[in-house]
Amino acid sequence: MNRVPAVKRLADDLHQLGGFPPNAINVYLMGDVLVDAGTRQAARRILRQIRGYSVSAHALTHAHPDHQGASHRVCEERGLPLWCGVVDAPAVEDGQLARRQPDHVVNRVAERIWAGPPHPVARRLREGDEVAGFTVLDTPGHSAGHVSYWRESDRTLILGDVLNGMNVMTGVPGLHEPPGFFTPDPGRNRESARRLAALEPELVCFGHGPPLRDPRKLRAFVAGLPA
Repeated sequence: MNRVPAVKRLADDLHQLGGFPPNAINVYLMGDVLVDAGTRQAARRILRQIRGYSVSAHALTHAHPDHQGASHRVCEERGLPLWCGVVDAPAVEDGQLARRQPDHVVNRVAERIWAGPPHPVARRLREGDEVAGFTVLDTPGHSAGHVSYWRESDRTLILGDVLNGMNVMTGVPGLHEPPGFFTPDPGRNRESARRLAALEPELVCFGHGPPLRDPRKLRAFVAGLPA
């Protein structure tokens, strides 16, 4: 019998789904909204873990293969509408992900191996929209339409891949910028990182890496980024 990884409570109405390796490609349940969906191979695991939870929608931080990979299957099997940032919506709907990233072999291989089928976008998220008690923030750079989710009441932030909480090549925890070959506009991504650090979040949830509960560490890292 396959063991389902544990779903972990991070804060009120916020859970992190289990994965292997732990914290490598993160999926969250934000209230009744599933945030991101890992790779195509993660669909069965995600569906098993959200069984028994009330889930009304699926939202993305951005349209990359390791975040939308299982989106189509999860939405189809659970009957969920798919939401994403307005600028990333065309990529989600046409499935042409690699051509919107830097021209690099890793992106072409990731699309072929990890990406899921295209899927209609039911809601195009914009700055200031509300999703499950969180506010949508436009945080472009890593993708043109990247969004983050911010809850001011307890200073909780889901920032996708604006920053990584681990070295995505080695798996070693620690703050990093996302690799340049994944990021079309690194300068704009740093602007997004500075904006998020200025919020002084008490809990930061990454697309890759363990949660961070140290606003000073985040501020210090972002302050050291190139202009």
